[in-house]
Amino acid sequence: MVLARYFMALALGLAALTSCSDKSLQKYLVEKQDDDKFVKMDIAASLLQGKNSSFTQEEKDVLNTIKKVNVVAYPIADGDTADYEKEREELKAILAQEKYKELTRFKSNEWNASLKYTGEEDAIDEVIVFASDDSRGFAVFRLLGENMRPDQMLKLMESAERGDLDISKLEGFGKIFKD
Repeated sequence: MVLARYFMALALGLAALTSCSDKSLQKYLVEKQDDDKFVKMDIAASLLQGKNSSFTQEEKDVLNTIKKVNVVAYPIADGDTADYEKEREELKAILAQEKYKELTRFKSNEWNASLKYTGEEDAIDEVIVFASDDSRGFAVFRLLGENMRPDQMLKLMESAERGDLDISKLEGFGKIFKD
């Protein structure tokens, strides 16, 4: 009987450790919805079309592959870096899982950023940008869609540069991290 309890406790402990290491970004973001230390925003892809957009049919098709954009940011408040470090490390551990494939990394003097995705190279389900700055905080941008392709995303970025893609809804996040 004592051996059975010991075995059960060990099995439950291993299950808990396994489930923690296989935590998804979705689960992390849901858990942070009610946490006041985080700033959150969900945007329907249809809201990204500007009033004066002149999308080509191909660009409209690309935009239609994006369903929603989730943005979650953790600004460092009053120099409190202990929680920031804990949250950043948790996110880094989640994004280090094999299911999150890396497209590229960016690094500047202040910012570190990585671009990851889930799905297949020619049928991406989500694109994730994780950027952090040890003096300002971090942000996660998550584009959810169906069968998105990297080459199509580049064309969409060209639309943003022309002003066709309305990214004004995201400008408030930049203000959070200004000195």
